[in-house]
Amino acid sequence: MMGTGEDDVNHSGISAAKEWRSGWTLVLASAIGFSFFSVMLAGAGLFIEPLSKQFGWSRTLVSSGASVATITTAILSPFVGYLVDRFGTRRIALPGVLLTMLSVAAFGLVSGSAVQWIALWFFFGVVSSTIKSTAWTAAVVGVFEKSRGLALGLTFSGTALSQMIVPPLGNFLINEFGWRAAFVWLSIGWGSITFLLCLLFFFDMHDRAAGRRSEEAAKAKRAALHLPGLTPRQALGDWAIWRLAISNFIVMVVTIGFTFHQIPILTEAGVARSYAVWLVSLGGVTAIIGKLATGLLLDRFRPNWIVGITLGITAFAFAFLMDGLRSPVLIVVAMLVNGYAAGTKTQITGYLTARYGGTKSFGVIYGAMAALLALASGLGPTTAGKIYDVYGGYEPFLAAGAVCCFIGGLLIMSLPKYPVWEKEHPSEPAAAVAAGE
Repeated sequence: MMGTGEDDVNHSGISAAKEWRSGWTLVLASAIGFSFFSVMLAGAGLFIEPLSKQFGWSRTLVSSGASVATITTAILSPFVGYLVDRFGTRRIALPGVLLTMLSVAAFGLVSGSAVQWIALWFFFGVVSSTIKSTAWTAAVVGVFEKSRGLALGLTFSGTALSQMIVPPLGNFLINEFGWRAAFVWLSIGWGSITFLLCLLFFFDMHDRAAGRRSEEAAKAKRAALHLPGLTPRQALGDWAIWRLAISNFIVMVVTIGFTFHQIPILTEAGVARSYAVWLVSLGGVTAIIGKLATGLLLDRFRPNWIVGITLGITAFAFAFLMDGLRSPVLIVVAMLVNGYAAGTKTQITGYLTARYGGTKSFGVIYGAMAALLALASGLGPTTAGKIYDVYGGYEPFLAAGAVCCFIGGLLIMSLPKYPVWEKEHPSEPAAAVAAGE
């Protein structure tokens, strides 16, 4: 039965207003940080046609680069999660932003070598693993309890911001300066703003616990947090965690594949490229709405129903683009629905992982969850590209996407009510940190 979850959300005595007074700059920096990580995926579809024409590459080869990067982040995510738990997110994210800027700019050096293309994506996967969802989620979850859903929604709006801005901006840069310069401009422009905001405002609960004390005192403070939740071993045997992982895996395979290929999918459906980039951008606007609406709903109603319905309706986005069903109106509706629903997946994963796994080992558990999602993200673009190369179109992929999203939504709706970790295991030191004390 759906109902308010207010009594289960916060038992530390910290009001939502106080959380936002001390943490809104953290959310801002995290959102922009996550947007920078998402720039490459948001703009990848723009480079498929220019690279294919210049070097004669197949879509499978072009797509395989992103797959290599996401599989690399999948392997590294648990390790990054451990580093986040051990050292805090700031020490991981700041150098990660600088290295990611370097890796994105390096794509402007592509010479036509398939080996070089894969190597560049591998390097991007290694360095960008430090600024993917684990870092930003861990920081926000550690500071926000009462408004955790909304805070995560705003944080993950960074991906929607990329989706909204990068397609028209990237298309303009490619048309005016060429695809090589476009990589460099996206790297320097977006990366510099990200680094400045993170340098000024990105401090998680570990950093707040440390304050101006010595490293020894900071370690003692961190050890005294006694956060509630599952250990990594316990999480491995938790069926709710597994259902969450399976659902997100199958949904991510098809939705990331769609995101990477959405401009070619639209042009195959008869939409001019100049209009396609604006449809993708429009999807970014609805993605922001989806993240905020989902965040507010998660804070007020039973999460599995909200999440299950949100993921399930993504099936319509795939179905509406299929030959025989699509129309100009349904194409627009499909992009709006996809933007609204697909933009919430990482936010949903972070929220439900914290609810079902607690915050005791959140970095490690979420790092493993993020690894699985990164693996799915890696399979998605290559799978969609391979289907296109084999069948000469995206129809089989769109049909599979509709089925996977429907099943993923049902799995989430079957989840039990989440444990009330804060009620059973109050965490006073954590509350003090969140309050900035």
